[in-house]
Amino acid sequence: MFTGTFAGKRTIRHLSLAGALALGSLPGIAYSDAAEDFPLCIERLESQAIEAGVSSQTAKDVLASAEYLERVIELDRRQPEFTTTFADYLNRRVNDQRVSKGRELLQEHRELLDRVTRETGVPAPYLVSFWGLETNFGTYFGKMPVPSSLATLACDPRRSNFFTEQLIAALRIIDEGAIPAEQMEGSWAGAMGHVQFMPTVFLRHAVDGDGDGKRDLWNSLPDAMMSAGKFLEDLGWNGDYRWGREVLLPENFDYELADGRKLALEEWRKLGVTDAFGNALANEPIKASVVVPSGHRGPAFLAYHNFGVIMGWNRSEFYAIAVGHLADRIAGAGELQNPPPEDLPALSRDNILAIQEALNEKGFDTGEPDGIMGPDTRSAIRTYQAKNGLVADGYPGDAVLESLGVVL
Repeated sequence: MFTGTFAGKRTIRHLSLAGALALGSLPGIAYSDAAEDFPLCIERLESQAIEAGVSSQTAKDVLASAEYLERVIELDRRQPEFTTTFADYLNRRVNDQRVSKGRELLQEHRELLDRVTRETGVPAPYLVSFWGLETNFGTYFGKMPVPSSLATLACDPRRSNFFTEQLIAALRIIDEGAIPAEQMEGSWAGAMGHVQFMPTVFLRHAVDGDGDGKRDLWNSLPDAMMSAGKFLEDLGWNGDYRWGREVLLPENFDYELADGRKLALEEWRKLGVTDAFGNALANEPIKASVVVPSGHRGPAFLAYHNFGVIMGWNRSEFYAIAVGHLADRIAGAGELQNPPPEDLPALSRDNILAIQEALNEKGFDTGEPDGIMGPDTRSAIRTYQAKNGLVADGYPGDAVLESLGVVL
């Protein structure tokens, strides 16, 4: 099976220096003049696609029309100056307008959605929630020409292997007749259709939901919804339980327990955790972890197995909570009982870098400082908080910043 790697000796032997630069396959050589090298890269991609099983006609025709898109490289390189707070993230994605539209579409497409649920086990509100978060219910798929975007990224050394695999998958999709090349539009990174599948995800999980013999995630809602359900089913969705739920933590809660560990609901009950309204948790044989995306001042959630399934779609905890909460709202639930605080600062990458460096200097290992608030950094913050008499929620609040001497 093709893995998107250009590292074979036979490949390197007959590449020109410019072609090797375009493919990013020669370590230690600076990539330059990418647009000029693009035609040589395209030649190699065409050959590689044909070797991987793409028809010669599709590979030649589609790649002959591919253009180098400098804007795509700019978007790939661009990192936000400030990270998004949970309050900003959630409020932008789960609002009254989107909830109302989601409820309307839930009823409008009830027959289709119920069929997807019967076949995959994924409840209809979740399907609508993913649809809403990915493309605002199909109102915006992205306007970038996918073959050109992926070719541009495949010819860039930063993630050449990954995007080469995506490009060849996109060519296979065109080859199978799912959509004409000129109509294959999506995000700058190649995510496509109602539910924004990457090409490799499309090939592995997309299905024909309307029986017309094609897998069309752009123009067929049955194909898109059934494909979303099948993808989640393949990721391990458990139809017997929800994604998680908002909970209340006792005043004396040990936030070191919110480190991703999974405990049975009975154990959380014994620790004083209740549902969002103060009622005892159900006595169900299910394990869950406590998630506090805004630290101890914000809402707390118990995340069940399906929370991890959602993160198989998108590795962001913020995203997973947004999907679950929007699904709950679409199904008729109300707003969070403890909404996230809106006065927390949006930390810049430089701020996070300073936090990481300060923690490392004090012996609390965050790994290599990179300005990204990942699990290693949160773990280091949690350990630092616990050893300095602070609430060990793993969140870099004012007390942590002041204690570390980080100035915003």
